[in-house]
Amino acid sequence: MNPLTIALPSKGAIAEPTLSFLKDAGLKVYKPNDRQYTGSIPAVPNLGVLFQRVKDIVYKVSDGTAQLGITGLDVVCENPHDDLIVIHDKLGYGHCKLVVAVPEAWADVQTIMDLTELAHEFREQKGRNIRIATTYPQLTRQFLYKNQLHYFTLVRAEGAIEAAPTIGYADFVVDLTQTGTTLRENHLRIIEDGTIVEAQACLIGNRTALQRNPQLRDAVLILLEHIDAAIRGRDYYQITADIQGESAEAIAKKLSLHPATHGLLGPTIAPIYQPTTSASGSWFTITLTVSQKDLLSAVGYLREVGGTHALVTPIKYLFLHESLTYQRLREKLDNDSGS
Repeated sequence: MNPLTIALPSKGAIAEPTLSFLKDAGLKVYKPNDRQYTGSIPAVPNLGVLFQRVKDIVYKVSDGTAQLGITGLDVVCENPHDDLIVIHDKLGYGHCKLVVAVPEAWADVQTIMDLTELAHEFREQKGRNIRIATTYPQLTRQFLYKNQLHYFTLVRAEGAIEAAPTIGYADFVVDLTQTGTTLRENHLRIIEDGTIVEAQACLIGNRTALQRNPQLRDAVLILLEHIDAAIRGRDYYQITADIQGESAEAIAKKLSLHPATHGLLGPTIAPIYQPTTSASGSWFTITLTVSQKDLLSAVGYLREVGGTHALVTPIKYLFLHESLTYQRLREKLDNDSGS
């Protein structure tokens, strides 16, 4: 038995993306067969995997059955626990948002204030509260109270939530959406200020276990080193190009004139061996790492100053001096211990 456990989604929208994300980060999950609910991550010693439903992962981590877990931030926000800590809230996949969606026929309802006024009308004219279908009662209740909407009744969703107004057991819905397509297909419209939570996949942990177990913190450090480097690497490219000039210093001076060719820590410039030197100077190879947004600008400037043969390589991992996410976690745990 592994002394440490991370709970991963067994089914649902983020199940396969989680396995793909971990694989791309160098943390491939080994699962003996599809019918088993356990596995391992060989890159992290003593860390076992427990496959669970997305909502159950929160409970498994909060009660210590699993010390770590990957689930949706929306689920974590809906089910807060004192012993639960969000280690990394933006893993970069599983994007969704919890929204207030009303029938398209409600043309006068554009904002939450309009909805609040309508709730008063329901109370006065129909003698009942406005009804809301949702599977996120805690977040819905908090959002509505915050916006001064008090006359409402939350109803248990029956089947597809989007169909609730059409069927007639709810007046509008609070539901999770990625693109809004299903809502539109069911003649529902998201109100302008009706986004309650924007969420994506996140890494969570058991606060007490992290404070007391050095072995668990070592495992988290390995995970976060891989995760941080993989996420950061997506935003950068390495450019290698040939350029002619009088000297490495002269080329470096040219490149320093444009911000896109500064790279993370300036370019690396190395001479190319040639039997003879032309009147135009020697040839050099330059290597620099640039952000994705600066890629075309950097290549364009290299051409302007005589660069050629530009090779562009995606960055798989970009490790900094330390994992910034782990640093923040350590500070958070220290603050909790001192309070």
